[in-house]
Amino acid sequence: MLSILKKEINTFFASPIGYLVIAIFLVLNGLFLWVFKGDFNILDYGFADLSAFFLLSPWILLFLIPAVTMRSFSDEKKQGTLELLLTKPISKTQIVLGKYFGAFILIIMALLPTLLYAYSVHQLGDPVGNLDLGSTFGSFFGLILLAGAYTAIGVFGSTLSNNQIVAFIISVFLCILFFIGFEGLTDFTSSTTIVQFGMNYHYKSMSRGVIDTRDILYFLSVIVFFVYVTKLNLNNHKQ
Repeated sequence: MLSILKKEINTFFASPIGYLVIAIFLVLNGLFLWVFKGDFNILDYGFADLSAFFLLSPWILLFLIPAVTMRSFSDEKKQGTLELLLTKPISKTQIVLGKYFGAFILIIMALLPTLLYAYSVHQLGDPVGNLDLGSTFGSFFGLILLAGAYTAIGVFGSTLSNNQIVAFIISVFLCILFFIGFEGLTDFTSSTTIVQFGMNYHYKSMSRGVIDTRDILYFLSVIVFFVYVTKLNLNNHKQ
């Protein structure tokens, strides 16, 4: 697994992909939060608060992560190297996890510099330090878990086609479905429990600063599920 993980990381940074992903994420967030006038601008908001960042980031990652993962298996299929990879003395689970963690580490690297936003808002507060640290770090933790779930969905999507664009579109659709799709379903049903199957429900819960094991288990379950169905797809491919 480590060899595949290293290969994925090297591939990202041997080409402009890795640098572009980090740059695009930081530039987009920076422009909306600090430059563009609007509801997301922290300086115009009037409060020492990062809620705009945590509202905006899931939507940027929803498109950015599928763009990272779309080549994971679709590129292997297109070049005909997937069969060669499957014959190596390594389990399919390790192959999937290597691909998954390779992409996930890249996303974590994109998220780490945003801790500067927390420091900046902490310093801009009146008085200095007037920042809800519990809510802020709960939101960061929730964003990391959300990114992990997006990554698992994206890797799964890349197994469904040898065309990277098709894989990207499928992954974006699935991410939207799991992020806000279940909230939409509650408008057509009388049940209020359906919304709890959506990632946004659990992400918002963690953004309040309360780390509930139910929210953590939900995100871990989504990750494990998509890693498992990705492995099943590889089994079908070999057959």
